[in-house]
Amino acid sequence: MERARERSAGQREQRPAGPYADLSGESPETELELLVHGVGGTTPEKMLGDPRTVRVTGDDTAAVFRRAEDAEGAPDGSGTGGEAGAERGRERRSGPVREAYVWCNLTSGDGSRALWLLLLPFMVVNLAHWMRPAAPGRPRVVRLYGLLVRLCALTLTVLLVAAACEVALDLVAWQCAGVQACVRRHSWLDFLSPAAGGWWSAPGRRLALAGTLPVTLTGLLWYLSHRTWRAYESHRPLSSTPVATDDERGSADDERGPAGGGAVPRSGGPEPGGDDVGPVGHGSALARPGFWYGRRLVARLRAAHTAAGLLTVAAAVTTPAARFDHRPGGPAVLDVLGLGLAAALLLCGAAVVVVVCRRGRSEWRLDQRLDRHLVRRLPLAALALLLLGLVYAGWSRPGWQSTGRLPGDPSFGALMLAQGLLVVALATVAGYLHRRRPDPRAGMRGLGGPAVALLACALGGVISGGVAQRVADWLDGTRALLTGPPVLLTWQASVIPPLLAVLLLLVAGLALHTARLARTERDRVRHEHPGEPEDPARTRAIAHARAMATLTDRAPLVVAVLTATTLVLGSVALAGALATRKTPDGAAHRTHHLVQAVAETSQALGSWLVGVGFLLFVTWGRRAYKDASARRTIGILWDVGTFWPRAAHPFAPPCYAERAVPDLTWRMATWTRRTGGRLVLSGHSQGSVLAAAAAWQLPPSVRGRVALLTYGSPLERLYGRWFPAHFGPPALAALHHDIDCWRNLYRRTDPIGGPVRVPDETSPDVDHEPLRDPLAYGRTPDHPLPAPILGHSDYQTDPAFTRERARLLTRLHPELPGQRPELPE
Repeated sequence: MERARERSAGQREQRPAGPYADLSGESPETELELLVHGVGGTTPEKMLGDPRTVRVTGDDTAAVFRRAEDAEGAPDGSGTGGEAGAERGRERRSGPVREAYVWCNLTSGDGSRALWLLLLPFMVVNLAHWMRPAAPGRPRVVRLYGLLVRLCALTLTVLLVAAACEVALDLVAWQCAGVQACVRRHSWLDFLSPAAGGWWSAPGRRLALAGTLPVTLTGLLWYLSHRTWRAYESHRPLSSTPVATDDERGSADDERGPAGGGAVPRSGGPEPGGDDVGPVGHGSALARPGFWYGRRLVARLRAAHTAAGLLTVAAAVTTPAARFDHRPGGPAVLDVLGLGLAAALLLCGAAVVVVVCRRGRSEWRLDQRLDRHLVRRLPLAALALLLLGLVYAGWSRPGWQSTGRLPGDPSFGALMLAQGLLVVALATVAGYLHRRRPDPRAGMRGLGGPAVALLACALGGVISGGVAQRVADWLDGTRALLTGPPVLLTWQASVIPPLLAVLLLLVAGLALHTARLARTERDRVRHEHPGEPEDPARTRAIAHARAMATLTDRAPLVVAVLTATTLVLGSVALAGALATRKTPDGAAHRTHHLVQAVAETSQALGSWLVGVGFLLFVTWGRRAYKDASARRTIGILWDVGTFWPRAAHPFAPPCYAERAVPDLTWRMATWTRRTGGRLVLSGHSQGSVLAAAAAWQLPPSVRGRVALLTYGSPLERLYGRWFPAHFGPPALAALHHDIDCWRNLYRRTDPIGGPVRVPDETSPDVDHEPLRDPLAYGRTPDHPLPAPILGHSDYQTDPAFTRERARLLTRLHPELPGQRPELPE
């Protein structure tokens, strides 16, 4: 009854002034279908089934398109034919007017996005923030979870910059430039050689010069984060909620309140063009007005991570000089300066940690105010300390020579240990939250976030180790001139072969299970088509497609095995490196010959695999820069990984939903208020996730005119299991309550989409029965050629799609809106 009153009130209201005013007069449109495509992208011509399309709103990055005939009478005033053109469009079409929202360029546009591959660990750790279990009534524990993820993300930034310092400062400037035989192999290092006696030959000056590489890397990360935020994530959501006051800003936090379960109050405020609205219950934080606007947090984290990177370079440059000055008989003045600089670095580092720990996301209101003093002063303070460190390290020190590895080798072990402890603490917190309200469908019993955080750390370590190993081999192919990279990086490479062996066993087990399931499905396929001549090949193909589609449901097992194996092998690598301080083959030198053979093989094979993997990684990115098809393939990865805002790592690839969700909400709100008509929001695959997020953001009066049609949707199968706090059963039930006209289509052969499982005794079920795939088993008059097995694609070709869309429009409100009075001039 309450929703019916909202709809009636929405139908009676007059056209508002302001941004929702109808400047083109009364429109004949009463029904609209807004299509949202899925991963990989497509073209508006394919989505609308017409070679002639017109962009009615948007830009080259994301836009809404219509058929040319339909655009001739669009209420946006974009057409040229007026009511006569609209009449011609109605004659040529059946069903509602169709619009296509094309957002693929947000993730797979120009070739520079291939560089985002280098940010993969940052993207993965950012996902861990959103994968926490639902925890109603535990705001402090939820804040602790977010804090641990942000600290884990900070260690990844330090690890990346430390890896750049290892390559530039240690391997090149300290080791190779200090050995004459290595300099002869690489003549471009002649001016750094002590034998040349040049000004740059002093060890400290070599380090200061080499420090420009990691500093440039840090500056590039800052620039990319700042630029992509302005390009993708600076669009304001559809909300007229007042900007938070200073007192509210001080107490706002991303995890405050019962997020993910129960009723979450939506901040009040006047709707665009309407009256004030009271609190509305929601089961997901995605309904909060400021969820898709993380400007303040991203700016704070960007400043902190930039400062952390600069401080890492400063520490790598000044530590060797400070250790040399602190020797007995060293220069007293330089010794005091070194100690003072070290204390300043520690103090600034503590400030970075405090900034990261202090505040999370502010989602209850559009928080547009930046902490400008902090955002500017913290990186500038770190830059000042870096410049002082470069001057200090470049000071003349007679008798100083570079031998062995660069001092500071234990830093990689300390980072790995800190990451392990953070992941263990994160798993403890996640387990506690899951036990507070167990969700049997949650992936890995609520431990998906810690598992993903661990994999992000492991991926960062593999990339760092791969770069160091390849550069060391390039500088010293004989491995006789240089000491080489830190021992821990060699141990990390050595555990890769046993990890791959475990994965191969897991793949073999999954293949066997899938084969058995396919044999079982054959009997079901035969029973589903009684009376038709059996085609064994056809039966096997259908059964195989269904069995392969179930592999998605085995993802928690794969992640669990991979995480457990990574944790065990990583612990072995850290313990072996710290206990022996030797490489694996060196540590096994006096052991049994079998142990020696295993250690030598693992070390050699692991180093080769890391090098080949890194080269393939770079080659893939370079190919994507030149090849549009490969660039789109990479874009598919970001379609899934960058849906979520940057809440943990500011250098992660940008969140496209912070542009797409406001686009969709603004389009739906403006169209419904201009026409008073009814709208079907039609989302496929990842587009259904965007559609759900946009539906949560709509004001109540607009939601009364909007129906939701999802197909091939991962809302429950993927997002509900891996992100239970935001897409778990309570959240989807709340979405069904808000958008009561919701229908979901899926197939048993679809490896991505599935049912959403939201039963409701007061309204029809959301899930349609599984669609037939293929549409016909054998040849029929309607299908004289064998019907293809569609799986995840071409849902709109199924007759059920048109039928369910028509039913949604009927259920929405069958009566047409009446004539509205003209606005006074």
